[in-house]
Amino acid sequence: METALKLDRSAFSNKAAWEAAGIKCPSYDREAMIRKTTQNPRWLHFGTGNIFRAFIAQLQQRLLDEGKTDTGIIAASAYDYEVFEKVYKPYDNLTISAGLRPDGEMVLELVGSIAEAMRADQGRERLKEIARAPTLQIMSFCITEKGYSLTNMQGELLEHIKRDMGNSPDRATFTMTLATALLLERFRAGGAPITLLSLDNCSRNGDRLKDSLLRVALAWIEGGFAEKNFISYLEGGKVSFPWSMIDKITPRPSEAVRDCLMGKGVEGMDLILTTKGTYVAPFVNAEIPQYVVIEDEFPAGRPPLEDAGAYFVRRETVEKVERMKVTTCLNPLHTALAIFGCLLGYNSIASEMKNPLLKALVERIGYAEGMSVVTDPGIFSPKEFIREVLEDRFPNPFIPDTPQRIATDTSQKIPIRYGETIKSYMKRSDLDAGALVGIPLVIAGWFRYLLGVDDELKPMELSNDPMLEELKRGLAGIRAGAPKTYRSGQLRPFLSNVTLFAVDLYEAGLGEKIESMFVEMLAGEGAVARTLRAHLNG
Repeated sequence: METALKLDRSAFSNKAAWEAAGIKCPSYDREAMIRKTTQNPRWLHFGTGNIFRAFIAQLQQRLLDEGKTDTGIIAASAYDYEVFEKVYKPYDNLTISAGLRPDGEMVLELVGSIAEAMRADQGRERLKEIARAPTLQIMSFCITEKGYSLTNMQGELLEHIKRDMGNSPDRATFTMTLATALLLERFRAGGAPITLLSLDNCSRNGDRLKDSLLRVALAWIEGGFAEKNFISYLEGGKVSFPWSMIDKITPRPSEAVRDCLMGKGVEGMDLILTTKGTYVAPFVNAEIPQYVVIEDEFPAGRPPLEDAGAYFVRRETVEKVERMKVTTCLNPLHTALAIFGCLLGYNSIASEMKNPLLKALVERIGYAEGMSVVTDPGIFSPKEFIREVLEDRFPNPFIPDTPQRIATDTSQKIPIRYGETIKSYMKRSDLDAGALVGIPLVIAGWFRYLLGVDDELKPMELSNDPMLEELKRGLAGIRAGAPKTYRSGQLRPFLSNVTLFAVDLYEAGLGEKIESMFVEMLAGEGAVARTLRAHLNG
């Protein structure tokens, strides 16, 4: 056992021991950084989960290490307070980042750029003080897509400001009303400019954030709790809501990382499951590749995060990057592996990439079919992005992502991940959508998956999907292993559904092909693998 290493502020006076254990330490004066951040806050962030600690906090740490900023980030937890109580407070807001390479090497680093952290329900006065600070440039969010979906918009909403930002158990209602209340504080203190930055992985995230905050503000104005010109402040150019795209696989904390750190003598590295179902630890583990692309609209200024690897671009470029990733270079490949991984009995994406058939499938979808109509954002190569995904990211055995997790909500993902590519083919006179092979295989495979029986004809649990019951009703009577139970045209109501697939697949020349592939996959044990082999090797 190595010398005991305690993860708290004393670590900065014991850097030699941490470095000797193979854990990189920051070079800046953390106590001075904390003092400057407290006095002149520039960045307030909501959402204290793994992606924030594994990615965003590290970007700021790079700038601190290079002397390009002298303040850190103030983090506020507005949902799962156990994360703050169990992995922030006991460790003086420090964390250990473990970058997981495909060869098993762990890149370990002590991250100290979070200068201050608090529970939003207990830190209201401090949050108001921060919001009023003229030095504040950014209020950012990593709160998941659900965090922007307001549910309590009537009478109860109007009461939130009366109760001093409220105490709603609903994640979105509380976070959005809290953020709006802080903006109202800033408005009343003189209306200094600020950027509200969503760093969540959802399309046009800045607009979603803006829409939610405006709904709250309008409700308050109608109820007489906010001045009418508060809206002018939010919409008049002093407050910006840039779009962003963020991409970094950050799975739940790994036992292997815990054991590695404990073996190096680091104390208190317990894995924690909160009562709200969040998996956390005093460390975070993630893949090495990472991308964040942000619309460069910051009326109050910003840190030079481009020097830490972020891309600052125009809005249309953010949209192009998002489209490139979601329709071609990552998400369609992930969904293909999710569907067939479940059918073929896999429990990790990395292990699927060792299967020549599945590797050939995603290469076909990405390189051969998607690349013909890919959106090129101009800031990096789509082909190189796919190469990194298929050769470095998906095969990484130390990123324990499962096909079962990725198969969740597939009906909501299909239109953008495949339908948009098919639409692009249909618009081009030099391309034939009916000649596609990989994409129709995935769609046929999805219907085969929905039968709830794997390729060995054993019962298989289906992942959650809002359309699951409707889809199962449409497939009633069809049995895996019995192709004659399929009634001709039974899939037509689905395959012609423009809402589900973004196109009528019969008009695209793919409906009959998908039906035929689906029937092939019903033909007994091993039929799914045989169908893949027949079409990919043919």
